[in-house]
Amino acid sequence: MGRRSERLSKQGMLASDLAGEGDVIQVVSRAFDVLRCFEGHEARLGNLEISNRCGLPRSTVSRLTHTLTRMGQLVYLPRDQKYRIGPSAVAMSTSMMRGLQLRNLIRLRLQDVAEQLPGTVGFVIPDRFHLVYLEFARAANALGLHETTGSRIAMASTAAGHAYTAALDTDVGDALLAEMEREIPEGAKLLRPRIEANRRFLREHGYVVACGLWSPHINGVAVPVWSPQYQTYVVTTIGLLSAMYDEKRLHREVAPQMLELAAAVGGLIEGADDDIFSNRLERKPLPVTAHNNNKIRKTEERNELEAGTRRPRPARSLRAGDGRR
Repeated sequence: MGRRSERLSKQGMLASDLAGEGDVIQVVSRAFDVLRCFEGHEARLGNLEISNRCGLPRSTVSRLTHTLTRMGQLVYLPRDQKYRIGPSAVAMSTSMMRGLQLRNLIRLRLQDVAEQLPGTVGFVIPDRFHLVYLEFARAANALGLHETTGSRIAMASTAAGHAYTAALDTDVGDALLAEMEREIPEGAKLLRPRIEANRRFLREHGYVVACGLWSPHINGVAVPVWSPQYQTYVVTTIGLLSAMYDEKRLHREVAPQMLELAAAVGGLIEGADDDIFSNRLERKPLPVTAHNNNKIRKTEERNELEAGTRRPRPARSLRAGDGRR
């Protein structure tokens, strides 16, 4: 029991769970798979469309959508013979978001970087084989990516996904990749050849670069940050036009700013149990950082937002006691 609790606390999931073993209740897992199909409040889907997206038999989907409708998680539209997200799901998500004032502070940090780089800067959390934008920022003249809060991006074909999987403990990351190979093999084909190189690069430099995976026109840089709240890694990421930012320029100009952003966001996240949720917090400049041997080192001057927080550690440094990387 102790080993199971330890592994759950490490990364928010078990490798055995990812592999379809353990005590996972399949009907609950499948119900959430159905809800994940609805990207946005306005999405309308029929049982056949849900079945195709989930890879579940239509009879199973029909029973799940019926139950979710009775619970208020979905609403049935007789005229369209389709479903949409219901009031209970909206109410649940709204009540959860009400306590996430930390996101407002993170958004300001993202905007500081977006005002300097013509791309889309994001803060994302994992959701099975995707990542979801909790916050984003974009300069007025930004070109290329146009993601918004709630947008989902593929784990296998983005810098954010490659950074996230590289940060996971090896056994958890390998189990996730094995599950991906069973359910979305085309995604696994993109990720598997790169995961070991990503792990090494992240360990040495603290970030991951992905060029042209999602689109030949988009290059990205991403930095994973450990989240005590979610007990897994969240990711700060940026997508830029490859015509403007080739790989060399990403390493030279973009990566240092993303490392600074990750340090600032990490400080906010680690201090979230203190006064970080107060509405009185004001926007402050990004903390000044110095890079020495590819590690982030904060200066003595820290702004009020980060007062009381612990120093962010490099993403791959070992943490005693819980095995996090």
